[in-house]
Amino acid sequence: MPRDGTRGKYVQFLGSDFLSKTVLLTGISGYIGLHCARELLDAGFEVRGTIRDSKKVSVVQNALTLTDEELKHLSFVVLDLTSDNGWDEAVQGCDYVMHVASPFRIANPKIESDMIGPAVEGTERVLRATQRANVKRIVITGSIVSMMASLRHGRFGPNDWTDVTYPDLSTYVKSKTLAERTAWDWVNSHKISHNNDLIVPELVVIAPGAVFGPPLGRDISCESLSLLTKMLNGKIPMAPDFAFPMVDVRDVAKLHVKALILAEAAGERFIVAGVDPISFSDVAQILLNAGYKGPSNKKAPGWMIRLMGLFDREAKGMVSFLGMHLSADNSKTQQIFSWTPMPFEQSILESARAIKKILEKTQ
Repeated sequence: MPRDGTRGKYVQFLGSDFLSKTVLLTGISGYIGLHCARELLDAGFEVRGTIRDSKKVSVVQNALTLTDEELKHLSFVVLDLTSDNGWDEAVQGCDYVMHVASPFRIANPKIESDMIGPAVEGTERVLRATQRANVKRIVITGSIVSMMASLRHGRFGPNDWTDVTYPDLSTYVKSKTLAERTAWDWVNSHKISHNNDLIVPELVVIAPGAVFGPPLGRDISCESLSLLTKMLNGKIPMAPDFAFPMVDVRDVAKLHVKALILAEAAGERFIVAGVDPISFSDVAQILLNAGYKGPSNKKAPGWMIRLMGLFDREAKGMVSFLGMHLSADNSKTQQIFSWTPMPFEQSILESARAIKKILEKTQ
Protein backbone atom coordinates (compact mmCIF):
# COMPACT_ATOMS: atom_id res chain seq x y z
CA MET A 1 0.00 0.00 0.00
CA PRO A 2 1.15 3.59 -0.53
CA ARG A 3 2.14 5.69 2.46
CA ASP A 4 -1.41 6.95 3.13
CA GLY A 5 -3.66 4.97 0.84
CA THR A 6 -4.16 7.94 -1.47
CA ARG A 7 -2.76 6.64 -4.74
CA GLY A 8 -5.32 7.50 -7.36
CA LYS A 9 -6.94 10.21 -5.19
CA TYR A 10 -7.86 12.36 -8.23
CA VAL A 11 -10.05 9.66 -9.80
CA GLN A 12 -13.28 11.33 -8.68
CA PHE A 13 -12.14 14.69 -10.03
CA LEU A 14 -10.53 13.58 -13.28
CA GLY A 15 -11.84 10.11 -14.04
CA SER A 16 -9.95 6.82 -14.12
CA ASP A 17 -8.54 6.96 -17.65
CA PHE A 18 -5.37 8.75 -16.51
CA LEU A 19 -4.31 6.09 -14.01
CA SER A 20 -0.88 4.60 -14.73
CA LYS A 21 -0.14 7.30 -17.31
CA THR A 22 3.53 8.33 -17.42
CA VAL A 23 4.69 11.89 -16.73
CA LEU A 24 8.16 13.24 -17.44
CA LEU A 25 8.81 15.62 -14.55
CA THR A 26 11.77 17.94 -15.04
CA GLY A 27 13.50 19.31 -11.95
CA ILE A 28 12.15 16.60 -9.65
CA SER A 29 14.79 17.28 -6.98
CA GLY A 30 13.75 20.93 -6.48
CA TYR A 31 11.42 22.41 -3.88
CA ILE A 32 8.37 22.51 -6.18
CA GLY A 33 9.46 19.44 -8.15
CA LEU A 34 9.44 17.21 -5.08
CA HIS A 35 5.93 18.29 -4.15
CA CYS A 36 4.78 17.69 -7.74
CA ALA A 37 6.32 14.21 -7.64
CA ARG A 38 4.50 13.46 -4.39
CA GLU A 39 1.17 14.58 -5.86
CA LEU A 40 1.70 12.66 -9.09
CA LEU A 41 2.51 9.43 -7.25
CA ASP A 42 -0.47 9.86 -4.94
CA ALA A 43 -2.68 10.47 -7.97
CA GLY A 44 -1.66 7.21 -9.63
CA PHE A 45 0.82 8.38 -12.26
CA GLU A 46 4.06 6.76 -13.29
CA VAL A 47 6.74 9.41 -12.72
CA ARG A 48 9.97 9.74 -14.69
CA GLY A 49 12.01 12.47 -13.02
CA THR A 50 14.91 14.37 -14.56
CA ILE A 51 18.00 15.14 -12.48
CA ARG A 52 21.35 16.66 -13.40
CA ASP A 53 23.37 14.36 -11.13
CA SER A 54 22.73 10.68 -10.42
CA LYS A 55 23.61 11.34 -6.78
CA LYS A 56 20.25 13.09 -6.50
CA VAL A 57 18.35 9.79 -6.86
CA SER A 58 18.72 8.82 -3.21
CA VAL A 59 18.06 12.43 -2.11
CA VAL A 60 14.72 12.44 -3.95
CA GLN A 61 13.76 8.99 -2.73
CA ASN A 62 14.51 9.91 0.89
CA ALA A 63 12.67 13.22 0.63
CA LEU A 64 9.56 11.52 -0.76
CA THR A 65 9.68 8.79 1.93
CA LEU A 66 8.68 6.23 -0.67
CA THR A 67 7.12 2.88 0.09
CA ASP A 68 8.22 -0.25 -1.78
CA GLU A 69 5.10 0.01 -3.91
CA GLU A 70 5.75 3.64 -4.83
CA LEU A 71 9.34 2.88 -5.79
CA LYS A 72 7.95 0.80 -8.66
CA HIS A 73 6.23 3.89 -10.08
CA LEU A 74 9.23 6.25 -9.97
CA SER A 75 12.25 6.28 -12.26
CA PHE A 76 15.00 8.77 -13.09
CA VAL A 77 16.95 10.03 -16.05
CA VAL A 78 20.04 12.26 -15.97
CA LEU A 79 19.51 15.31 -18.20
CA ASP A 80 20.65 18.92 -18.49
CA LEU A 81 18.61 21.85 -19.82
CA THR A 82 21.68 23.16 -21.62
CA SER A 83 22.21 20.02 -23.73
CA ASP A 84 20.13 18.17 -26.35
CA ASN A 85 21.53 14.84 -25.20
CA GLY A 86 18.96 12.37 -23.92
CA TRP A 87 15.76 14.39 -24.14
CA ASP A 88 14.15 12.44 -26.97
CA GLU A 89 14.80 9.16 -25.20
CA ALA A 90 13.52 10.53 -21.89
CA VAL A 91 10.18 11.66 -23.33
CA GLN A 92 9.54 8.49 -25.33
CA GLY A 93 6.59 6.58 -23.88
CA CYS A 94 5.38 9.48 -21.77
CA ASP A 95 1.78 10.63 -21.86
CA TYR A 96 2.46 14.05 -20.36
CA VAL A 97 5.35 16.39 -19.61
CA MET A 98 5.58 18.61 -16.55
CA HIS A 99 8.40 21.12 -17.01
CA VAL A 100 9.26 22.52 -13.58
CA ALA A 101 13.04 22.91 -13.89
CA SER A 102 14.37 26.45 -14.28
CA PRO A 103 17.20 28.38 -12.60
CA PHE A 104 15.98 30.53 -9.70
CA ARG A 105 18.12 32.95 -7.74
CA ILE A 106 17.11 36.35 -6.41
CA ALA A 107 20.68 37.52 -6.94
CA ASN A 108 21.50 38.69 -10.43
CA PRO A 109 24.25 36.52 -11.95
CA LYS A 110 27.44 38.12 -13.22
CA ILE A 111 26.44 37.06 -16.73
CA GLU A 112 22.71 37.22 -17.55
CA SER A 113 22.88 34.39 -20.07
CA ASP A 114 23.91 31.99 -17.30
CA MET A 115 20.32 32.18 -16.02
CA ILE A 116 18.38 33.18 -19.12
CA GLY A 117 19.98 30.59 -21.41
CA PRO A 118 18.92 27.45 -19.48
CA ALA A 119 15.45 28.92 -18.90
CA VAL A 120 14.72 29.92 -22.49
CA GLU A 121 16.70 27.36 -24.48
CA GLY A 122 15.80 24.63 -22.01
CA THR A 123 12.09 25.34 -22.43
CA GLU A 124 12.34 25.14 -26.20
CA ARG A 125 14.44 21.99 -25.93
CA VAL A 126 11.77 20.30 -23.81
CA LEU A 127 9.01 21.44 -26.19
CA ARG A 128 10.80 19.99 -29.22
CA ALA A 129 11.27 16.65 -27.51
CA THR A 130 7.65 16.71 -26.34
CA GLN A 131 6.41 17.18 -29.89
CA ARG A 132 8.70 14.53 -31.38
CA ALA A 133 7.32 12.05 -28.86
CA ASN A 134 3.72 13.00 -29.79
CA VAL A 135 2.92 13.95 -26.20
CA LYS A 136 -0.49 15.59 -26.03
CA ARG A 137 0.07 18.13 -23.24
CA ILE A 138 2.89 19.91 -21.46
CA VAL A 139 2.45 21.86 -18.24
CA ILE A 140 5.13 24.49 -17.65
CA THR A 141 5.90 26.17 -14.33
CA GLY A 142 5.88 29.89 -14.97
CA SER A 143 5.66 32.70 -12.43
CA ILE A 144 3.50 35.71 -11.78
CA VAL A 145 6.63 37.80 -12.38
CA SER A 146 6.09 37.24 -16.11
CA MET A 147 2.78 39.10 -15.73
CA MET A 148 3.33 41.87 -13.21
CA ALA A 149 6.98 42.82 -12.73
CA SER A 150 6.73 46.05 -14.76
CA LEU A 151 3.66 47.21 -12.79
CA ARG A 152 3.63 49.04 -9.45
CA HIS A 153 0.02 49.28 -8.29
CA GLY A 154 -3.37 47.81 -9.07
CA ARG A 155 -4.37 44.31 -10.11
CA PHE A 156 -2.85 42.04 -12.73
CA GLY A 157 -4.36 39.04 -14.48
CA PRO A 158 -3.43 36.17 -16.81
CA ASN A 159 -3.65 38.41 -19.88
CA ASP A 160 -0.90 40.71 -18.64
CA TRP A 161 2.76 40.50 -19.60
CA THR A 162 5.87 41.99 -18.03
CA ASP A 163 7.78 44.48 -20.18
CA VAL A 164 11.31 43.06 -20.21
CA THR A 165 12.72 46.52 -21.02
CA TYR A 166 11.53 47.87 -17.67
CA PRO A 167 14.41 49.60 -15.81
CA ASP A 168 16.51 47.47 -13.42
CA LEU A 169 14.43 44.36 -14.11
CA SER A 170 16.04 41.38 -12.39
CA THR A 171 17.61 38.61 -14.43
CA TYR A 172 15.25 36.06 -12.90
CA VAL A 173 12.21 38.05 -14.04
CA LYS A 174 13.64 38.31 -17.53
CA SER A 175 14.37 34.58 -17.60
CA LYS A 176 10.84 33.58 -16.61
CA THR A 177 9.16 36.09 -18.92
CA LEU A 178 11.31 35.23 -21.94
CA ALA A 179 10.99 31.49 -21.30
CA GLU A 180 7.21 31.67 -21.19
CA ARG A 181 7.06 33.92 -24.27
CA THR A 182 9.24 31.37 -26.05
CA ALA A 183 6.85 28.57 -25.11
CA TRP A 184 3.73 30.34 -26.39
CA ASP A 185 5.47 31.56 -29.55
CA TRP A 186 6.76 28.05 -30.25
CA VAL A 187 3.35 26.42 -29.81
CA ASN A 188 1.52 29.05 -31.84
CA SER A 189 4.02 28.98 -34.72
CA HIS A 190 3.93 25.19 -34.90
CA LYS A 191 0.13 25.18 -35.00
CA ILE A 192 0.39 27.08 -38.25
CA SER A 193 3.24 25.22 -39.94
CA HIS A 194 3.72 21.91 -38.14
CA ASN A 195 4.48 18.58 -39.72
CA ASN A 196 1.20 16.69 -40.08
CA ASP A 197 2.86 13.58 -38.70
CA LEU A 198 3.45 15.31 -35.37
CA ILE A 199 0.89 16.80 -33.02
CA VAL A 200 1.46 20.18 -31.39
CA PRO A 201 1.31 19.65 -27.63
CA GLU A 202 -1.32 21.52 -25.67
CA LEU A 203 0.38 24.07 -23.45
CA VAL A 204 -0.70 25.00 -19.92
CA VAL A 205 1.25 27.46 -17.77
CA ILE A 206 0.97 27.38 -14.00
CA ALA A 207 2.22 30.74 -12.66
CA PRO A 208 2.74 30.73 -8.91
CA GLY A 209 3.26 33.77 -6.71
CA ALA A 210 6.05 33.73 -4.14
CA VAL A 211 6.04 30.12 -2.94
CA PHE A 212 6.24 29.05 0.70
CA GLY A 213 5.20 25.91 2.58
CA PRO A 214 6.98 23.03 4.32
CA PRO A 215 9.63 21.25 2.25
CA LEU A 216 9.69 17.55 1.54
CA GLY A 217 12.92 16.28 3.02
CA ARG A 218 15.45 18.42 4.86
CA ASP A 219 16.64 20.79 2.14
CA ILE A 220 15.80 24.42 2.99
CA SER A 221 18.26 25.98 0.54
CA CYS A 222 15.63 27.18 -1.98
CA GLU A 223 15.23 30.95 -2.16
CA SER A 224 11.97 31.32 -0.22
CA LEU A 225 12.87 28.93 2.61
CA SER A 226 16.39 30.32 2.81
CA LEU A 227 14.90 33.80 3.22
CA LEU A 228 12.47 32.56 5.85
CA THR A 229 15.31 30.85 7.72
CA LYS A 230 17.26 34.11 7.82
CA MET A 231 14.18 35.91 9.14
CA LEU A 232 13.70 33.33 11.89
CA ASN A 233 17.37 33.63 12.85
CA GLY A 234 17.22 37.42 13.05
CA LYS A 235 19.54 37.92 10.09
CA ILE A 236 17.22 40.26 8.17
CA PRO A 237 16.97 43.46 10.24
CA MET A 238 14.77 45.20 7.67
CA ALA A 239 12.52 43.87 4.91
CA PRO A 240 12.42 45.27 1.37
CA ASP A 241 9.34 47.39 0.73
CA PHE A 242 7.19 45.57 -1.82
CA ALA A 243 4.13 43.37 -1.72
CA PHE A 244 2.53 40.88 -4.10
CA PRO A 245 0.47 37.66 -3.85
CA MET A 246 1.97 34.50 -2.41
CA VAL A 247 0.99 30.83 -2.29
CA ASP A 248 1.65 27.49 -0.59
CA VAL A 249 3.79 24.94 -2.43
CA ARG A 250 1.21 22.21 -1.82
CA ASP A 251 -1.41 24.21 -3.71
CA VAL A 252 1.10 24.74 -6.52
CA ALA A 253 1.72 21.00 -6.83
CA LYS A 254 -1.97 20.06 -6.73
CA LEU A 255 -2.81 22.45 -9.55
CA HIS A 256 0.12 21.22 -11.65
CA VAL A 257 -1.39 17.73 -11.51
CA LYS A 258 -4.91 18.87 -12.31
CA ALA A 259 -3.57 20.97 -15.19
CA LEU A 260 -2.23 17.83 -16.86
CA ILE A 261 -5.68 16.38 -17.41
CA LEU A 262 -8.46 18.93 -17.18
CA ALA A 263 -9.69 19.66 -20.71
CA GLU A 264 -10.58 23.28 -19.93
CA ALA A 265 -6.99 24.03 -18.93
CA ALA A 266 -5.56 23.61 -22.44
CA GLY A 267 -3.99 26.75 -23.87
CA GLU A 268 -4.36 28.78 -20.66
CA ARG A 269 -2.17 30.65 -18.18
CA PHE A 270 -3.19 30.31 -14.55
CA ILE A 271 -2.29 32.54 -11.64
CA VAL A 272 -1.65 30.27 -8.66
CA ALA A 273 -1.57 32.70 -5.75
CA GLY A 274 -3.87 34.46 -3.37
CA VAL A 275 -5.55 37.71 -4.33
CA ASP A 276 -4.09 40.11 -1.79
CA PRO A 277 -0.58 41.59 -1.79
CA ILE A 278 1.66 40.36 1.02
CA SER A 279 4.91 42.03 2.03
CA PHE A 280 7.84 40.50 3.84
CA SER A 281 6.97 42.82 6.71
CA ASP A 282 3.59 41.04 6.77
CA VAL A 283 5.38 37.68 6.85
CA ALA A 284 7.54 38.90 9.75
CA GLN A 285 4.45 40.09 11.64
CA ILE A 286 2.78 36.68 11.25
CA LEU A 287 5.87 35.07 12.77
CA LEU A 288 6.12 37.66 15.57
CA ASN A 289 2.45 37.13 16.46
CA ALA A 290 3.17 33.40 16.74
CA GLY A 291 5.95 34.04 19.25
CA TYR A 292 9.06 33.89 17.06
CA LYS A 293 11.69 36.37 18.26
CA GLY A 294 14.02 36.66 15.25
CA PRO A 295 11.91 38.36 12.54
CA SER A 296 11.83 42.13 12.07
CA ASN A 297 8.85 43.88 10.49
CA LYS A 298 10.78 47.10 9.84
CA LYS A 299 10.83 48.19 6.21
CA ALA A 300 14.09 49.05 4.50
CA PRO A 301 14.03 52.40 2.67
CA GLY A 302 14.16 52.06 -1.09
CA TRP A 303 17.33 54.15 -1.32
CA MET A 304 19.08 51.65 0.94
CA ILE A 305 18.25 48.69 -1.31
CA ARG A 306 19.33 50.68 -4.37
CA LEU A 307 22.60 51.61 -2.69
CA MET A 308 23.25 48.02 -1.65
CA GLY A 309 22.44 46.95 -5.20
CA LEU A 310 25.53 48.75 -6.44
CA PHE A 311 27.74 46.09 -4.85
CA ASP A 312 25.40 43.27 -3.80
CA ARG A 313 23.80 41.14 -6.54
CA GLU A 314 20.96 39.93 -4.30
CA ALA A 315 19.94 43.48 -3.46
CA LYS A 316 20.23 44.37 -7.14
CA GLY A 317 17.76 41.58 -7.92
CA MET A 318 15.19 43.26 -5.64
CA VAL A 319 15.46 46.80 -7.00
CA SER A 320 12.84 46.42 -9.73
CA PHE A 321 10.25 45.30 -7.14
CA LEU A 322 10.61 48.35 -4.89
CA GLY A 323 7.34 50.17 -4.29
CA MET A 324 5.29 47.34 -5.77
CA HIS A 325 1.87 46.74 -4.20
CA LEU A 326 -0.13 44.43 -6.46
CA SER A 327 -3.14 42.15 -6.18
CA ALA A 328 -4.00 39.26 -8.49
CA ASP A 329 -7.08 38.24 -10.43
CA ASN A 330 -7.06 34.50 -9.79
CA SER A 331 -10.76 34.04 -10.61
CA LYS A 332 -10.09 31.86 -13.64
CA THR A 333 -7.91 29.52 -11.59
CA GLN A 334 -10.47 29.25 -8.82
CA GLN A 335 -13.31 28.63 -11.27
CA ILE A 336 -11.70 26.08 -13.59
CA PHE A 337 -9.94 24.09 -10.87
CA SER A 338 -12.57 24.56 -8.15
CA TRP A 339 -9.70 25.84 -6.04
CA THR A 340 -9.55 27.91 -2.87
CA PRO A 341 -6.04 28.98 -1.82
CA MET A 342 -4.71 27.77 1.50
CA PRO A 343 -4.68 30.61 4.08
CA PHE A 344 -1.27 32.22 3.81
CA GLU A 345 -0.78 32.51 7.56
CA GLN A 346 -1.13 28.73 7.78
CA SER A 347 1.47 28.29 5.05
CA ILE A 348 4.01 30.56 6.75
CA LEU A 349 3.57 29.05 10.21
CA GLU A 350 3.80 25.49 8.95
CA SER A 351 6.91 26.48 6.99
CA ALA A 352 8.48 28.00 10.10
CA ARG A 353 7.76 24.92 12.20
CA ALA A 354 9.28 22.67 9.55
CA ILE A 355 12.40 24.84 9.30
CA LYS A 356 12.86 24.86 13.07
CA LYS A 357 12.63 21.06 13.21
CA ILE A 358 15.18 20.69 10.43
CA LEU A 359 17.58 23.15 12.08
CA GLU A 360 17.25 21.37 15.42
CA LYS A 361 18.21 18.05 13.83
CA THR A 362 21.27 19.52 12.13
CA GLN A 363 22.66 21.32 15.20
